Amino acid sequence: MTTTRDSIETRTVPLAVAQLRVETRAEGVRMIAGHAAVFHSLSLDLGGFREKIMPGAFAESISTDDIVALFNHDVSAVLGRTRPGTLRLREDPQGLAYEVDVPDTQLARDLVTLIERGDIAGNSFRFQTLADEWERGENGEPDIRTLVKVRLQDVSPVTFPAYPQTDVALRSLEEWRQSQGRGRVDERDSRLDVMAPELRRAT
Repeated sequence: MTTTRDSIETRTVPLAVAQLRVETRAEGVRMIAGHAAVFHSLSLDLGGFREKIMPGAFAESISTDDIVALFNHDVSAVLGRTRPGTLRLREDPQGLAYEVDVPDTQLARDLVTLIERGDIAGNSFRFQTLADEWERGENGEPDIRTLVKVRLQDVSPVTFPAYPQTDVALRSLEEWRQSQGRGRVDERDSRLDVMAPELRRAT
């Protein structure tokens, strides 16, 4: 398992399961809702490894931390936050579900229109890894990283689901491979030269 890492990682939920939508609560308040993360589902290859999230990974963070909902992870585009209750987060059987009350701002009104039209359909979340586990891939498949415990930073509807930053995860992968006597990451996957050259230079 890792110890706490300072760098922030970003992950995007596949559009098929993001379920980004606009709903109206019983008291007439409109809200944006969706899943910012999905449990047990293996990601695409993230540069020599695949990743999945365990149930409970967010539990402590969503009960103690002040987490924000942003548009496109832009800190100037706040939609809600957990401390005043305008953002609500919970783990359900599928993953990390969220609801955010739509604020009376031009940004939020425009965002609701774009979601309803289907122009904005992605969800993303940012986090710090507190604990992860690794297992060796079988039959030449990439190794698998399991996120066991994370500190959630924000959840975000996004215009362009971006390819996730992998530097922090690749450092963890290299540490694990070295503990297994399996050598360095960049000896196993030349894509590291493209995806994280600063990691290659540092090792």
